[in-house]
This record gives sequence, structure tokens and C-alpha cells, in this order.
Amino acid sequence: AALLMLYPIFWLLFSAFKPSSDIFRTATELIPRNWTLENFTKGFEGIAGIPFIRYIFNSLQIALISMVGAVCSSAVISYGFGRIPFKGKGFWFACILVTMMLPQEIIMVPQYLWFNQLGWLNSIRPVTVPSYFGQAFFIFMMVQFVSAIPTDLDEAAKMDGCGRVGIFFRVILPLMKPSLANAAIFSFYWKWEELIGPMLYLTRPQNYTVSIALKQFLDASSTSNWGAMFAMSVVSLLPVLIIFFIFQKYIVEGISTTGLK
Repeated sequence: AALLMLYPIFWLLFSAFKPSSDIFRTATELIPRNWTLENFTKGFEGIAGIPFIRYIFNSLQIALISMVGAVCSSAVISYGFGRIPFKGKGFWFACILVTMMLPQEIIMVPQYLWFNQLGWLNSIRPVTVPSYFGQAFFIFMMVQFVSAIPTDLDEAAKMDGCGRVGIFFRVILPLMKPSLANAAIFSFYWKWEELIGPMLYLTRPQNYTVSIALKQFLDASSTSNWGAMFAMSVVSLLPVLIIFFIFQKYIVEGISTTGLK
């Protein structure tokens, strides 16, 4: 079953080394008849004079900035919900969970009008700044993790003179490493592959991300460069694959220990 699901990835990989004229003519053949690196050469040349490496840099910039914001803000918010008693905590936590169920299309227009009034269009702020106000899924995940940490550790820290802030930074945060790593990896993935947000707010070609750049190789009014698109698709998979293989133990640990007493 795994091989069956991985077949499209293998087909993409080998198609990147086929001449463009052979990609669909020999679509049923996995191994290329004539190996070529021309697709990678043309792909890295980019679009409209902008090299593809520029799009990779833009995507890395957005993904890393958003990742830091999502992880840090969600950790602080989850500590508040998991450890600090306050009025209406259940209500506000339910409101956060409700936002996970809202389709993105519902808030897309209001957000666009708001960012337009702020003068943030044609910049990375609309796709990065919202991450600094918490991500509902990460908050939910981290709250379960924080709730599973024994409160005895908090009491011991209080006896040593720690306040709420000290307990968070010295006790809770170090124990949240698996959950933080898990959130960081998923946040990076989601921002790296995001298409709708960058298409709405990044209208200048030099600000395009990898997702938009890949779409530019396909032109409905002229010849589509499928070979270059497949080659750059393979290149765009490398950062997420590298991150996955390096941090996969944190993904498993973060998911397996979340919510366990």
C-alpha cells in the first residue's frame, strides 16, 4: 500500500529527468529512456528573468518567520489555558476550537480588506504576522501536553521563588520540547506549501513563493514547460524531506505523548 501511494512521487522524480517531449508520450514508463538535466537547468533559470532560487528564498523566509511566531505564541497561550485559572477559560478555549472549523474562504475577504486598510499588501506581513497571535491547532495540541505535566513541578518551583513567568520558562517550556518541535515542523510544512495566501497578497513577481512559481511554468495561453515544473517540484520537496528525516523522532514523540497522563 505504501509503494502504491509513493508511486506518484517516483513518477514525478523520474519525469524530471525526461525530455519534455517524452514526459507524457512515455507516461506509462517509469524509468526515462533518455536521461537529461535540461529540465533542472531551465527550471533554475526561473521565470521572467527571476531565478528560481529567489522563490526558494522567499518561501524559506515566510516559512521560518511564521514558524517562530506560531510556536512561540501558541506555547504562551497554551500555558495560560493549561495552568492559569481565570474566568471564562472554557468559553474562550471553545472559541479557539471553533476557529479550527471555519473554512478559510469565510474569513478570506474580511482579512483582505483589513490588510488593505493597513497598507500591508505586496508584503509578507499578511502571511506572517497572523502567526504571532497563535494557531488554534497548535494551542489545542500544546494544552493537552501542558495539562499532562505534573503540577508538583510548579509547586516546587514556587517554593524556590519562581513566579508564573519563571515557571513557564524554567519548568514548562523545557518539558514541552517534543510538542514545540512537532508544532514547528508542521508550521513549516503548511507555510512552505501554502498557495492561496501568497497569491492574494504577494502580487510582485520578485516576492512570489515556490508554490506560485511552480504554477507559472504552466501557461494556458502558450506552451507549458512541464519538464521544468517537475524538476523544480522535486527541488521544492527537498527542504521538507530533509526536515522530516532529521526531526521525525520529534514528530512521533510529540504526537504519542500529547494528552497522556
